[in-house]
Amino acid sequence: MSIPAASVKRLRDLSGAGMMDAKRALVENDGDMDAAIDWLRTKGLAKAAKKSGRTAAEGLVGVAVEGGIGVVVEVNAETDFVAKNKDFQALVRDITDAALRVRDLNALVAAEINGVAVLDAVQEKIATIGENMSVRRMARVEGEHVASYVHNAAAPGMGKIGVLVAVNGEDSVVAKQVAMHVAASSPISLSESDMDPSIVERERAIFAEQARQSGKPDNIIESMTKGRMRKFFEESTLLAQKFVMDPDCRVRDVVSQAGLEILGFARFEVGEGIDKEEEDFAAEVAKAAGG
Repeated sequence: MSIPAASVKRLRDLSGAGMMDAKRALVENDGDMDAAIDWLRTKGLAKAAKKSGRTAAEGLVGVAVEGGIGVVVEVNAETDFVAKNKDFQALVRDITDAALRVRDLNALVAAEINGVAVLDAVQEKIATIGENMSVRRMARVEGEHVASYVHNAAAPGMGKIGVLVAVNGEDSVVAKQVAMHVAASSPISLSESDMDPSIVERERAIFAEQARQSGKPDNIIESMTKGRMRKFFEESTLLAQKFVMDPDCRVRDVVSQAGLEILGFARFEVGEGIDKEEEDFAAEVAKAAGG
């Protein structure tokens, strides 16, 4: 099949593979980007690529904490210009505050802000600003204390990355440090037992195939696969990760010494998991200007 050059370039950017390897991977997998990444990884030609890291869409992530409740909300727009717009930021703040009163996204878009439903308020802003917008997702955590952190803040409580960490315990300083760690390290789950089984099986299959290509006996392949899975869990589960502020310690040791128990966390990054056609800066300016 014919593979567009733009797809090859995108796969190279995502995987770090060479041009010919990227093109072959897409051909072998009928142009499926995710399958092509797995194919490259199986062949040892790409680093692990987290689908959640493919940031494309614009907008803001808002966080709010009230008592032992914390919420994080992502509101998307078409361009970064809108993310800097004060009216859009006010909308994100109102929606995030409304999220404190509900438990899921369906309830949030039906909740009222300034006398109208969130969904209607978004539609009104679309008409005013002239860009498509959406309330994409929300998460809620609860505990005795909820620490929050916003990275690349555009305004108080909102930015490109928003993190919540719910804990039992009194050490709010360490809880905040853990929230900053989550922003930097992007763990997939709290622990191995909390991880989505489909993710575990996908990684195990890739590691097993990589080991099998070594030509070693089955018992050695099994041992190699277990070792690689152990490293995967250490790198991708919050409690087992090395603490960014003290790499000699694991997060589980830091929170234990502080008398904390982590109950849950949430990390949203603007646009993660959304594919968007690349557009040069001049085209983006033209679109924002209505040209």
